[in-house]
Amino acid sequence: MENYIHVTHTFSPVFDEYSKILILGTFPSVKSREQQFYYGHPQNRFWKLLALLLKDSCPLSIPEKKNFLLHHHIAVWDVIESCDIIGSSDSSIKNVTPANLERILKSAPISAVFANGGKAYELYQKYTFSKTGFPIQKLPSTSPANAAFSIEKLQDNWNVILQYL
Repeated sequence: MENYIHVTHTFSPVFDEYSKILILGTFPSVKSREQQFYYGHPQNRFWKLLALLLKDSCPLSIPEKKNFLLHHHIAVWDVIESCDIIGSSDSSIKNVTPANLERILKSAPISAVFANGGKAYELYQKYTFSKTGFPIQKLPSTSPANAAFSIEKLQDNWNVILQYL
């Protein structure tokens, strides 16, 4: 059985002064931590889903992913700065230090914040909403663990982001 390890987020948020929405995950998966970038698990549908929604080609490399996000005015970060976690399991997260989202919210014209999954939403509400006062909208997780949602069902739910871009 895997044990808890204490992990600190080691890569920066993606945003610029033109970012209109902020998409927050919970904490990087093992694969994302290895790659040092967001949604690195090959079965995570985040990049494919955004490409479908935005009618763009799916970015593959990290530089392509960064350019894709910035081109479409999307900021990405996670709710958690550090925590104790078993592997990539959001349900195992404890001893949370929340990320300071102020640097994004103060320097970009963010009009909406979205949670990629229920755990990101829950942790934002618990640790961050009282500090930012910025409401968050919960979207179904793009994680491969969320097998109940097909890419089409994700697309139907995530379509809401388009009205803010």
